[in-house]
Amino acid sequence: MSDLDVTAIRRDFPILAREVNGSPLAYLDSAASSQRPRQVLDAMRDYYEHHHANVHRGAHTLAEEATQAYEAARANVARFIGAPDPRSLVFTRNATEAINLVAASWGRANLRPGDEIVLSVAEHHANLVPWQFLQRDLGAVLRFVPLTPAQRLDLAALAAALSPRTRLVATFHMSNVLGAINPVAEVVRLAHDAGALALIDGAQGAPHLPVDVAELDCDFYAFSGHKMLGPTGIGALWAREEVLAAMPPFLGGGEMIERVTLEGSTYADIPMRFEAGTPSVAEAVGLGAAVDYLDGLGMAAVARHDAHLAELALSLLDEVPGVRTFGPRGPDRGGVVAFEVEGLHAHDVATALDLQGIAVRAGHHCAQPLGKVLGAPATARASFYVYTTREEVERFAAAVAAVASRFGVRA
Repeated sequence: MSDLDVTAIRRDFPILAREVNGSPLAYLDSAASSQRPRQVLDAMRDYYEHHHANVHRGAHTLAEEATQAYEAARANVARFIGAPDPRSLVFTRNATEAINLVAASWGRANLRPGDEIVLSVAEHHANLVPWQFLQRDLGAVLRFVPLTPAQRLDLAALAAALSPRTRLVATFHMSNVLGAINPVAEVVRLAHDAGALALIDGAQGAPHLPVDVAELDCDFYAFSGHKMLGPTGIGALWAREEVLAAMPPFLGGGEMIERVTLEGSTYADIPMRFEAGTPSVAEAVGLGAAVDYLDGLGMAAVARHDAHLAELALSLLDEVPGVRTFGPRGPDRGGVVAFEVEGLHAHDVATALDLQGIAVRAGHHCAQPLGKVLGAPATARASFYVYTTREEVERFAAAVAAVASRFGVRA
């Protein structure tokens, strides 16, 4: 049973009061992008109305206030993920850019031909394509870990995949398709025992689970703001301080420099070395407000709420003839339920649900290799968050049953 006061939470989200196609909106697409509470919208509006200027480069009052707001947001977000020092948190546009930063900076500086990067077959494209760049350009070798029959990460296979050439293990905290929650502390331990670093893709982890990077002992943790009640265009990379301090710049220009001559440049200390150009200041302020909001709810309560709704959705869909769901069962699962209806394309299912005001995602979910493993190149996906009600999940399942029945699906 959820211990969140969802009725009170929903009053903070103006968009949830609207209708779609004549029905109340049931927004079940939070894994793609969550909605924003008034507190985030108000924080960004207050910043623009009273404090906006460029940061780290002005001596006037507004510039100092903007810089203070930006750095306060950094400290807030760092605290939210248990980072020992905010200097190790770099603001990026999103998790994708954060992982690309690691690949382009750490990867190109440290990998040699034949060095190995270990991934799972269930990674989304942002935690696959940047490493394929290094495979193409540097001769790095990508090794892939399969899933168990229960669609969890195969830890025994992961241990077997590690070798003296392994330099990095990179995997997700929570799958955006399966809902599976990886035992990331164990993954990190295996990586370190093999002499490799560990990167955790927290795109779905940071929004839905308690995260403590110090406790996880990982080397990199990447996540996006827009999936955790914050604005688009802001995310973060946390890295172990000594690792980040040894990495070369990712992009050049703006306040990432220390000294520039026509002959060459030296670079600023972390984290500004990795924040070239004018950063997304208002978006950082909004993300700071978002983590305050989540802190107020309690991340353990958020995780229990999501798991409760996922369990409910799975149990209801199990009763619908012709519906196949994906992902493991049990407590190590988040609020994501991908499914297919026999004989129907996922886009048709999503369109039919949208006609009833129910928003789900359809397609490959930026995880095409996983779709091939599952034998389902396209699925529909319902994903839940703090504002999702039990009644919405029941309405969703009934709508899926109606769609299946309308098209004559039989068990």
